[in-house]
Amino acid sequence: MNEPTTDTLLDVPGLFLGHAEVDSSGVSVVVCPDGAVAAVDVRGGGPGTRETDLLAPSNTVESVHAVALCGGSAFGLDAAGGVMAELEDRGIGLQVLGEAAPSLIVPIVPAAVIFDLPVGDPASRPTAETGRRAVADAFGDSAVDGTGSAGMRAGNVGAGLAATAGAVKGGFGQASETVRLPGGDSATVAAGVVANAAGSVVDPVTGRLWGTTAESGRNGSGDVPEPTAEGLRAILARGIGGTKMTASGPSPLNTTIGVVATDAAVNKPQAERLAMAAHDGLARAVRPSHLPMDGDTFFALAPRGARTGVGTTDLAMLCAAAASCTERALVRAVLAAETAFDVPSWRDIMTGTT
Repeated sequence: MNEPTTDTLLDVPGLFLGHAEVDSSGVSVVVCPDGAVAAVDVRGGGPGTRETDLLAPSNTVESVHAVALCGGSAFGLDAAGGVMAELEDRGIGLQVLGEAAPSLIVPIVPAAVIFDLPVGDPASRPTAETGRRAVADAFGDSAVDGTGSAGMRAGNVGAGLAATAGAVKGGFGQASETVRLPGGDSATVAAGVVANAAGSVVDPVTGRLWGTTAESGRNGSGDVPEPTAEGLRAILARGIGGTKMTASGPSPLNTTIGVVATDAAVNKPQAERLAMAAHDGLARAVRPSHLPMDGDTFFALAPRGARTGVGTTDLAMLCAAAASCTERALVRAVLAAETAFDVPSWRDIMTGTT
């Protein structure tokens, strides 16, 4: 495997990524202006979604133009309407009548939400305007601070602004890798994830993040602090085994959502297999996962997808990479997260700065 260029979703050609925030929530949108073969797999017991039925392999629509990952619980689904409106203004969408009426377009924008309302201000929810701003950010129309382009940001950005991962602060994270396929070709697989799980991202015995081994030696992983006994005690005091669950009952502040993508020519049923595989990565990095109070949802995108698809062995290798990238993206979301809204980050707890 070769090291990808940015270790983000942007390593898959044809994708753009943008974020927008309100006071204590936000939206992260993955835009594919030329369309992408798409699928979804929902495994949590409490999902909040939009336009997921059309992604079933048996249904007609073959491609989408964006996926919106939103905070704000079900209220946040309003942001997807803003994503649609902004894409329509930019001439991006499905020509529903073909060349007979080329200007009549409908952008296809599936969406999923996390539940973050009690973190910060419960009245702070993404709106259609927030969705518009996220699309503008993806195309570089808005000012971006930090380390370069909008798509490179992580942690407390977009839908990750008020995310919480078990007993610690969650956020938005990404990862990618290049897979050498048996025939000699290569393909890129990437993941972008909003970490907001009920389960623990921390091993309750050692205090290490469950996915630390997968991320070890990767870009930016060298500055991970060593867990301390004091830090572990602080995390376990916040929830049973490092989860959001306490003696008084489970927390409703849950759901991990995300996108896996590839430049391989997978078809729609194969894209669904990639979305399924992403949940394997979630189960490695968050334990337990897919709980009744989670709404865990993963989309898969293939901007260069084709009806013919790829071979079975190639698909198996792509699925393995989808799981690996998802696991690493979750680790990166937690490592990049900053203490906010009275929720301490894992890094701050382990360095004694909170």
